[in-house]
Order: sequence, then structure tokens, then C-alpha cells
Amino acid sequence: MSGDFTIDQKRYLEGFVSGAQVARVARAPGAAAAAEPAGPDAASLKAMARTEAEGMKLTPEEKAKREEMGLDAYSRMEAAAVEGVFPKGPDILRWKYHGLFYVAPAQDSFMCRMRMPNGILTHWQLRGIADIAQTHGGGYADVTTRANLQVREIPATDGVILLEKLVDLGLTAKGAGGDNIRNVTGTPTAGIDPQELLDTRPYAKAWHHHILNTRAMYGLPRKFNVAFDGAGMIGALEDTNDIGFQAIEVKDGFGVAAGVWFRLALGGITGHKDFARDTGVILPPCDAVRVADAIVRVFIDSGDRTDRKKARLKYVLDAWGFEKFLGAVEEKLGAKLQRLPAEAVAPRPEPDRLAHLGVHPQKQAGLNWIGIGLPVGRMSVAQMRGLADIAAQYGDGDVRFTVWQNLLLSGVPDARVSEAKAAIVALALTAEPDVLQAGIVACTGAAGCRFGNADTKATALAIGVHCGPKLTLDSAVNIHVTGCHNSCAQHYIGDIGLIGARVAINDEGDTVDGYHVLVGGGFGSEAAIAEELLQDVKAPDAPGVIEQLLNLWMAQRLPGEAFAAFSRRLGAQALKSHLTLNATPALERAQ
Repeated sequence: MSGDFTIDQKRYLEGFVSGAQVARVARAPGAAAAAEPAGPDAASLKAMARTEAEGMKLTPEEKAKREEMGLDAYSRMEAAAVEGVFPKGPDILRWKYHGLFYVAPAQDSFMCRMRMPNGILTHWQLRGIADIAQTHGGGYADVTTRANLQVREIPATDGVILLEKLVDLGLTAKGAGGDNIRNVTGTPTAGIDPQELLDTRPYAKAWHHHILNTRAMYGLPRKFNVAFDGAGMIGALEDTNDIGFQAIEVKDGFGVAAGVWFRLALGGITGHKDFARDTGVILPPCDAVRVADAIVRVFIDSGDRTDRKKARLKYVLDAWGFEKFLGAVEEKLGAKLQRLPAEAVAPRPEPDRLAHLGVHPQKQAGLNWIGIGLPVGRMSVAQMRGLADIAAQYGDGDVRFTVWQNLLLSGVPDARVSEAKAAIVALALTAEPDVLQAGIVACTGAAGCRFGNADTKATALAIGVHCGPKLTLDSAVNIHVTGCHNSCAQHYIGDIGLIGARVAINDEGDTVDGYHVLVGGGFGSEAAIAEELLQDVKAPDAPGVIEQLLNLWMAQRLPGEAFAAFSRRLGAQALKSHLTLNATPALERAQ
């Protein structure tokens, strides 16, 4: 047998030897105990040690992070790229710290998810990503529900090259996956929105750079989401994030300066059926980074490192209560947080659920943003280059992505709107408002994600193709199609939500793509968790189910009644009794 070990064998042996120790903490010769952890990783290492001292077992992911932090694996990732091999075992997690996801068995390739604070790129950055996607990926990019981009079908040899080319564009993928603080979202129309209270761009960007330049921010027990909402016309879905900073207007007479502040909401994770809740805390916008840093540090100290399903901030808040948690944050800050009663805050402007499609006037006189529909968020490289050209030729050069998986081109003069729209149509895209298109959101699904139980993007496209010619909707309806309980497409907040399921077709265990269907979800001032309506609907039947639900709503709603309110008023059982589709075995079981 050869004396040489493969990379994987070497990592296994290293882990075996060091698994019971705190990584990178040296022992003096003959010392009886390990030295106290120090440096930027100390808080996470101490949290791991406390967990074991209390007699609990760390998850394999925590042990892997202790053996080697993902940020420290870059040289090995480079070596693996030279060999043309994908990561195995714990390295699959470590590579995610650099933004590379090995997505087998769905695709034997990497996916790279990027960071772009507030979801904004320049036209030349979009064109550069198109070049990267063509040379190193599958020739397309997908807009995500965190208002950023991901490139797929990246060979093992090309992952590192792609990451370095992103840096050349002034972009990065660092921390876009794994147990990290994900892409920082903000109001897509920040700085151009006539109704906004605050331009979120500088705050999202400041937090983005703080994360990138603060090693301690990578010591989390699980992923973490932060969003800034400026109360503009297009929502940032900040209430679905671990931290939501909501721009509010404080009234006179409550002991603080009247004007615009951030309100702090904590604990959103709609895949676990919870929204971020108002803490009663307000803060000057300039303090957002400092407060977010303290919150993350408390989470690093206290988050569950024994159960991945319970390792999110919500579960610390559930166990401690908000006051105890905020007290710990105040200890980190060395100062008290400002609290105000709800009556001190003026009502926030409501978002327009259709403002991310079509032409809308900006706060700058004579200029407009154009919201462009991207079916299930996908763009070919030719479309990306064409959109970059339109942004440069007709707009201000910015390309703004939204959590609704589409994009806006901003700064288009009144006199050039028609030309810009014609150029968009020439790319086989549309800038016309379309109620159905505006509300359809889909995650990657089984075609590109190993967790997906169904091909969500194909189903979402089928819903649009099937329902579009048959229905004329006059008000917004959100249809969220997600592949698994990770809920990347947030099925629980959709007017109609579909979550992928394997549907049995015989007694031998054979299954096909299918969905459980939910109704009545919402967000913002209408926040609600959807109720299950049907189980085990086969994927080909899903468009017909959606068509019937929408027809039922339009026929039986009260004046001005939104779909979510309609479905809540009737309830799932009553809605189910009205379904008159020819029942397949799956629908029979559901009813």
C-alpha cells in the first residue's frame, strides 16, 4: 500500500487526532489543560467547549468548524481545484464559507452564490458576471430570494478561478453560504423611492463590510439573515430575517428626537413558522452596525450547537425571552438600548405589491425605474449582457435585484422609457406589469438542490403558462413554490404556498414530484403563516389547483378582498369542499 495519503485521508486523520481538542489552541509541553482560546475565534470555541462541559455532544458541523474554520481552507480548496476534485465530508461545509456549494446529486458541480449589499450591481459588474457564467458556469444566472445572484454548473476545476474573477469585479462570495451572515438585503428602490423614509444603501453596505472585515462574525452556530427596510414601495421582507431594521418615524412628545429611526425586530424564520417580532427598541440608523454586531455576538455565545434544527436565533429568543436576550445585548454594547411604546411611532407607508414590475416615477423628477419580470428569476448570459447595456444606455447604470426574483433598472428619463421597454422586449423579457408574474417565486428545487423534493422552477413556470391565458387578475397574489422545509422560497408567507413532497404512486414505494398546498400566508402588516389545504398533489396537477383557487377567489370574494383574507375567512376545510377538479388519487387522499 502506498505511503501517500489523499487529501481526504489526511483531513480524516487530522480530525481524528484533534477532534477532542479546541483547534489551533496550543498546549505547552506537559501542560494538563488547553490554553484559554484567544483571538477572533475565541467566542465560538468557548461556546463549543461549554457545550461539551455541560455533557452535550456537538454536531458534526461544529466539530468540523473547530478542527478547521472554513475561512482557513482556501489553500486546500485551491489544491482540490488543481486536482479537479469536489469536496467531501466536512469540506463540503468549509467550501461554503467561500461561496461554493457542491450540489450533488442534483448536479455534479458547484453553485456559487454572491454577496451584493442591498442587491445592487453596476452595469459593468452584471456584464462581468455574464462572462463568468458563460466561461465557468452553465450560461445563466438565477436571482435569489435574498436579492443576489447565483451561478450554477461550475466544474471542480473552475470554482476558485470564478471566486477570484468576482474579486476582480469588486464583488465577493465570502460568507454567502454555510453558517454565516448571508447577503444583506435592503429596499430595492433605496434612494429613488418617493415614499421611503430612509435610503438603506449606506447601512446595508456598512454592515456588509463589517461582516467581511470582522473574523468573529464567522463563528455562528447556524446561518443568519439581516435586512434593512426603508419603508419604500417595494418591501425587503425584513420581518422574515433574524434581524430586521425597519425605518420608522417617531412622533414628538416621547422623550426622544422626533424623526426617522430604525425599529429593531428579531427572530424571523418563516420556514419555522415565525416572523421577526418588534422588540420595542429603536436606534439611530448610524448605530445599526454596532447593535447588529452585539446581537450576533450574543447569538455566537448562546446558540444551540447540538441540534442544527434548533440552532437559529428564534430558539434562543424562545428559551430566554426577549428581555433577557436584549439585556445580554446591552452588556455587549456597554449601554442601554432605547425603548419606545408603539404609540410613539407613526404608521409606516405600505408597500405596493406590484411596484417591482413596470414603469414607476422616482423621487427624482423626470426619472423612472423599470421593473423587469424574470420568469422564476433566471437570466441567460445574453439577457444579462443586454440588460447591462440597457442600464448603461438608458438608465443610471445600476441594476437592482429584489427579493421577488426580478430586477429594476433605475434612472431612466421619461423621454427614453419607450426605447428602454422596446430593448427589454427584444431580450424576450417584459417590463409590463403582470399580476400573476409579479407574485410567482420559486427556489432552485430538485433540478439543482439535493434537498429539493420537486422541480419547483418547472412547476412555477407551468403555473404561469397554464393560468396566464385563463385568468385576468386585478389585484396581487403571491404564489411561492419551495422544494423542501428549508423554505428558501418562503412558502408559509405566500397567499398560496407549495412545498415539495414525494407523492406515492403505488405500493412498491415509487414516487413522483408533488406538493402540499397551503393558503393564507402574508407579510408586513398582513403577516401570517399559511394553513395547509391539500397534501400530495402531483406536480402536473398543481397548475390546475392554482387556477381553481384563483377562480374561486374572484367569484366569491367580498369587495376589495385580497386572496389571503378570502382564504382565511373561508378556512381550509371550506375551500377544500369547493374544489371541483377531476380528482386524481393524490387529490382524493388530500381530501
